[in-house]
Amino acid sequence: MTTSTTAILTRRQLLARAGSATAIVAMGSGFIAAPDASWAMTVTNVTEHEMATLLQMARDIYPHDKIGDEYYAVAVKGYDSEGSATMVAEGVAMLDARAQAAGHTDYVSAKWEENRVAILREIEGEAFFQTVRGGLVTGLYNQKAVWPIFGYEGESYSKGGYIDRGFNDINWL
Repeated sequence: MTTSTTAILTRRQLLARAGSATAIVAMGSGFIAAPDASWAMTVTNVTEHEMATLLQMARDIYPHDKIGDEYYAVAVKGYDSEGSATMVAEGVAMLDARAQAAGHTDYVSAKWEENRVAILREIEGEAFFQTVRGGLVTGLYNQKAVWPIFGYEGESYSKGGYIDRGFNDINWL
């Protein structure tokens, strides 16, 4: 493999990742899915566009390449409620207005992460941003299915505690 071939592959990988970051498909009729059909969800109180924007926003606030969109979907699904619908609609409208001012069709259509992050930085003091960011801390990281991805085994009490499970396994002393 030559150096130029490696450069082409790297570029393709980069473009594939950038494309997949915005590849959430809003199918209409309250249905949103991944393009590879690995997950799907329905929405009832927010629009498909609003949920797709929340998903992309979640990915941009807490970016983890190893975590699939389905975990982010679980984390933001709680905003599909009557009580959150107005906040989500106004927040997404604000994001889309900022994206349009920056030359994009809307927030989700901004292809590059750095462009979306710049938009998020503009609103990081807003209640909408702080609410979504705060909700993601527990909504994303409290999912037990995510813990092994980060190497966290979970609480230790039910397994005998940390003292009996490697607390004294220091082999470098």
